[in-house]
Amino acid sequence: QHQATVDSLTQLTNRRGFDSVLQSNWLRLARGQQSLALILCDVDYFKLYNDCYGHLQGDDCLRCIAKILGDTAQREGDVAARYGGEEFAVLLPNTPLRDAIALAERVRSQVEFLQLPHNGSPVSQYVTLSLGVASCVPSPSAASEQLIAAADKALYLAKSKGRNGFCVA
Repeated sequence: QHQATVDSLTQLTNRRGFDSVLQSNWLRLARGQQSLALILCDVDYFKLYNDCYGHLQGDDCLRCIAKILGDTAQREGDVAARYGGEEFAVLLPNTPLRDAIALAERVRSQVEFLQLPHNGSPVSQYVTLSLGVASCVPSPSAASEQLIAAADKALYLAKSKGRNGFCVA
């Protein structure tokens, strides 16, 4: 079970595990009419990072970011996951939007503080993240994919605004 739900590179929950946890939280929080927040994060210009430094260094970069995310999502029920490639997700049950926004900014600044060199980035000389934040009170009649779509839309808005920042759905 552990191997089926944990990403071997980052040791975070993998996409399969994330999807399962999202569904169970969606149903549980819908019953209690409690909030569920989601942060989607993408490493800015990661393909250029791999082109510049190689895939082994790219893997090290992803592990560093995963550690920050894992250390940040510390409350019981919080889940940091590798969503795919260089994209990560943080699921935050019982978290109001303002707290999810604060967490997103903390993650962004901690990654920037690492000062991992990124000579291929047009945004910064260091590795940076773009993040999308969304929150809702789940409903049994709605799909959890709506929360993902909202966070994804906010993520792409953050990218279109210059990256190394976050936007809120």
